[in-house]
Amino acid sequence: MGIFVSFGEVMLRMSSPGREQLLQTPRLDIWVGGAEANVAVQLARLGHRTRFVTALPDNELGDAAVTHLRGAGVDVDHVLRRDGRMGLYFAALGAGHRATRILYDRAHSSFARAPSSAWDWDAILAGADRLHLSGITPALGPDGVEAAVAAATAATRLGVPVSFDGNYRAQLWDAWDADPRAILTDLVGHADILFGNHRDVSLLLGSSFAGDDPAGRRQAAQAAFAAFPRLRVVACTTRHVVDAGSNRLSARVDAREGEFETDAVLLSAIVDRIGTGDAFAAGVLHALRSGFGIAEAARTGLALAALKHSLPGDASRFSRDDIAMFQQGAVDVRR
Repeated sequence: MGIFVSFGEVMLRMSSPGREQLLQTPRLDIWVGGAEANVAVQLARLGHRTRFVTALPDNELGDAAVTHLRGAGVDVDHVLRRDGRMGLYFAALGAGHRATRILYDRAHSSFARAPSSAWDWDAILAGADRLHLSGITPALGPDGVEAAVAAATAATRLGVPVSFDGNYRAQLWDAWDADPRAILTDLVGHADILFGNHRDVSLLLGSSFAGDDPAGRRQAAQAAFAAFPRLRVVACTTRHVVDAGSNRLSARVDAREGEFETDAVLLSAIVDRIGTGDAFAAGVLHALRSGFGIAEAARTGLALAALKHSLPGDASRFSRDDIAMFQQGAVDVRR
């Protein structure tokens, strides 16, 4: 396998301790996070060669992010250091019937203000066998759109497959005069793998698709295949929220020639569900990059997504052995 390349913004996450509301006490826990970076970190943990591309401020906060990525085994040689600020977001984790709340403070970050010309994609994609993008980068504003489109266009020109995670962030899109449907449609047109559910497909195609049952989810996937000729895989999870600490989660992978959906698993005593979608994406990509079919991709994605609920912070850091133990139902003490 070649190098897995991921492109996006890295931020610092400021979380209230435990399940407190923000600044209920004068302390915050700090984590390095970012959807695309989280995927690269988990794939590196599973033994894949990964490269992450971003822009960070040339200060101690940027240094911390680079240290986080390098320590996870991710190639950071193409991380751009420039003037500007570190993007932040604040998270108060939910409890009971109180939902998790996210506040962004990321405007005018080093990444958001970087011009698309800042990255040499021919050099970055040398030796790559995949580029991973998400809908967060274009949601940041016009510069983010240009950067994402430049990356996707270069990958297509160079014959590097593109995976795309919809990651729709209404707070970001609503902050500027954007046309999310047109922008995301252009980017998904470059992708062979789409991480998105029936709501993402509804947004892209301007039609309403139901996701209440497997038949409805299959209909949405088939519509996506019909609309995007390059697309060969659509992967998603289905979540039923009982309360903030108890969810049921299943995983699904559709291909043009077939489909597979797992049974739902009960997730109780949830520690942190932020980053679980990134863990799912990493699991699907790991299985497909390892030569497995869509059934194993769905099972592996579910395993990593479920395990991430047990881990604080944004990034999933589980091994192949952890995946196997989850799939065997082994939850007792390991000695």
